Amino acid sequence: MTKSLDEIAKQLRDSGKKFNLIYAFNGSGKTRLSNEFKKLIASKSKDAHEKTLTRRKILYFNALTEDLFYWDNDLLNDNDPKYKLKIQSNSFISWLITEQGDEDKVISKFHHYCDKKLMPKFDIENNQITFSFARGDGRHEENIKLSKGEESNFIWSIFHTFIEQVIAELNIREPCERSTNEFDELNYIFIDDPVSSLDENHLIQLAVDLAKLIKDTQSEIKFIITTHNPLFYNVLYNEIGNKACYMLRRNEDETFELEEKDGSSNKSFSYHLFLKKLLEDIEAKDIQKYHFILLRNLYEKTANFLGYSGWSNLLPNDDAKQSYYSRIINFTSHSTLSNEVVAEPTDAEKNIIKYLLEHLIKNYGFYIEKNIKESQTDNTTE
Repeated sequence: MTKSLDEIAKQLRDSGKKFNLIYAFNGSGKTRLSNEFKKLIASKSKDAHEKTLTRRKILYFNALTEDLFYWDNDLLNDNDPKYKLKIQSNSFISWLITEQGDEDKVISKFHHYCDKKLMPKFDIENNQITFSFARGDGRHEENIKLSKGEESNFIWSIFHTFIEQVIAELNIREPCERSTNEFDELNYIFIDDPVSSLDENHLIQLAVDLAKLIKDTQSEIKFIITTHNPLFYNVLYNEIGNKACYMLRRNEDETFELEEKDGSSNKSFSYHLFLKKLLEDIEAKDIQKYHFILLRNLYEKTANFLGYSGWSNLLPNDDAKQSYYSRIINFTSHSTLSNEVVAEPTDAEKNIIKYLLEHLIKNYGFYIEKNIKESQTDNTTE
């Protein structure tokens, strides 16, 4: 049944589960859903205090959370640039660092994901953070700028420490014994793809840590976590009980479906079959750049499942055209520059996508189940 995002937000609100876990491809509306849910639970208020991240009733982490932080690159000082990560004025970081003294906890989490020689220094009075790097000769390079992945890890480290402390406060049964009553009305924590740049080991650890946090929560807080990563989804699925699991899909007409799933993504999502159906249903004229990435993903998963050393081994056995097919399937999967402009696919390239999809389907076992059923029918008839 198709719905709007605000209708799906209401469905999640009314689920009654302590934990709602949602899988969705990138571009399916996860971040938009988190914003719709935020608006549903904490409507806008004229009170400036309500405009902080806490919103009293909901804490949320999504791509827009990173907008609380921005770089002051001091470009006028070319000889000795001083990079500062500025913080949009808000109460939660001040509470976490100044009142709770959790700076070391944030740094410890950050070092779990990044080089321990990379050291943050908080200056809450001026709403900024600077970073230094310890060189092997004892020198320190001051006021350096983080990479995008390091910045994402750092911001998540702050938020993760923050929700740990909030949950610890709310686990104190008597409100009068808590260090703050700022979060007494908190009902929901919504987390959208916390860190996308982690390797598998760190991603698993992050999922385990989040699962423990959810299980240790003694208050009535409900959690919603969305992700595009099957591994992250599976770990959370296996670690946490009393949950509702879904797959979010966006339709061409900008309506959405939230399909309830039972089982890990490996068992219930049929991820490769979903990719297959998605690509089959696309008319050649409607093929976009991202469909090339999906096709490569389908080839990779099929090759891995069948034990091939690489996805290119599944391409049509035509030496003269294999490099051309490989270039087509890699159309936008990898760019040498992050801001590289890639031309729209030509009609010929769109047709090749359809050809390579049909080749994969016809030659690598996608029809086995159908053939078995037909065979069983024939045997029954006999």
